[in-house]
Amino acid sequence: MRKLENFPYQQVLVLGLAKSGTAAAKTLLRNGMKVRVNDKQLSEKSTIVQDLVALGAEMVLGSHPLSVLEGIEIVVKNPGISYENPVLVEAMKRKIPIVTEIEIAYQLVPELLIGITGSNGKTTTTTLTTSMLQESNRPVKVAGNIGIVATEAAENLAEQEALVLELSSFQLQGTIAFRPNIAVILNVFQAHLDYHKTLENYKQAKFNIFRNQTEEDFLIYNADDDEIEEQVKTARAKLIPFSTTKKLEEGVWTDGTSVYFLDEKVINLEKIVLVGNHNLENILAAVAAAKLAGATNEGIERVLTTFTGVKHRLQFVDKVHGRLFYNDSKATNMLATEKALAAFKQPTILLAGGLDRGDDLSELIPHFKHVKGLVSFGETKEKLEKVAEEANVPIILNAENVEEAVKVAYEHSEENDVILLSPACASWDQYRTFEERGDMFIQAVHKLL
Repeated sequence: MRKLENFPYQQVLVLGLAKSGTAAAKTLLRNGMKVRVNDKQLSEKSTIVQDLVALGAEMVLGSHPLSVLEGIEIVVKNPGISYENPVLVEAMKRKIPIVTEIEIAYQLVPELLIGITGSNGKTTTTTLTTSMLQESNRPVKVAGNIGIVATEAAENLAEQEALVLELSSFQLQGTIAFRPNIAVILNVFQAHLDYHKTLENYKQAKFNIFRNQTEEDFLIYNADDDEIEEQVKTARAKLIPFSTTKKLEEGVWTDGTSVYFLDEKVINLEKIVLVGNHNLENILAAVAAAKLAGATNEGIERVLTTFTGVKHRLQFVDKVHGRLFYNDSKATNMLATEKALAAFKQPTILLAGGLDRGDDLSELIPHFKHVKGLVSFGETKEKLEKVAEEANVPIILNAENVEEAVKVAYEHSEENDVILLSPACASWDQYRTFEERGDMFIQAVHKLL
């Protein structure tokens, strides 16, 4: 088990437990730090609380009193806790550093650390990169916003094992020294403004992924995104751009028939089974990260000729009587749905709807050109019906939920149609998570068999 060799703090407040807080607290305690834990939800009877007490943690439960900051040198916060929390506001006044647990994970990884972020495509790119390294017999673990907690993975890394982290803006905002050897930034679009308050705050959190990189590191970025291209001019790392539209002498690109890393051909496009131009961007980024980390072309090809998508992210579910069903429940905003629709050329019946956040869904209209039908559900179903009417969609129907929408769509479809769940909305009006919504879709499709 790895040790924190250079962590310069001894008195630590862990604010909020859940998975990341629990893992961080345990790691800190095992490394001899004095840890105070403050959690509003858990009680003394909780198994998690009892485990931490047994390791020597001081627990403050049930509320967030400002007294928890007494004697504290650094705060490790749960990524989901707002910076408007009174304890964090007071910590900032006292100039106490505030981090998320990926800062601790970073301190544990002396070998290769790969960090991947972006508004869309993080999970797919992280999964592809990890799989390419595994297929190339490169020892690797994956963690962060996907799979296990980063600190837990880092603490248990084997010698010479790489760590691939999927990183959210919430995690990246809480960094001080965090420095991946290979950083990937896919795209930055408007998101999570309820947390970050402004688009600029959100973007700067994302750009933290390369702030501390040096000339020894690599920064893989989307050269088709003008703002990202402008931002990376301040980076000190070696720049590795990727593009689906132009040839790059020092990057990863495609000429429409093959994928190239620098001047080396890696794979023919026709062999790649993952659909969508947005996924081609993810593939290029993953190829760059994997190649820099030691992947072989053979390992990369084995992944790209078999990988059909991450669950709930434009995932091919099944072919039922000639209809192709795709689960894109992770599409919780319009941009994700626009990209999903762009992945298909054949007639498509779109299943969409969910939590009404007040968005102007008419932005979807230009992307409905090959949508032959809409089945809407949830709080936004009337809004989406109006959008479909303006877009002259021939079939406009609604359903009570995703399960019923599958049945309705199938009844109005024809052979070779795509039936696509890509809601453009969060799931919380009817489902606890987008994963639950996607699972309901998958179950409903299988009932048609």
